[in-house]
Amino acid sequence: MNDTEYHQLAEKTLLAIEEAVEALDIDLDYETTDGMLEVIFQNDTRIIINKQAPIHQIWVATKFNGHHFDWKDSQWIDNRSGMELWDLLDDAASKQSGQTVQLGRA
Repeated sequence: MNDTEYHQLAEKTLLAIEEAVEALDIDLDYETTDGMLEVIFQNDTRIIINKQAPIHQIWVATKFNGHHFDWKDSQWIDNRSGMELWDLLDDAASKQSGQTVQLGRA
């Protein structure tokens, strides 16, 4: 993929995550800055999702670990675990919030 395609795809993904957080029935907050999204939990832990444009990745930092996602077969895949982005976000958000979180796929 070229730089333009990467930026469009990564921005669309960050926006979809924002919209999924807004749609939840639990009390989460988020902040966005250029290329970065922070999901903030009531216990003040965070999940930080940001673009890594030079290498065409999305990076996710959770309370427990960091993850680097590459675009493969029309989805973002963690290059170490093979986990899909939305599945990782559901798992990490559930652990950090102490309740089941399903962000879905917007």
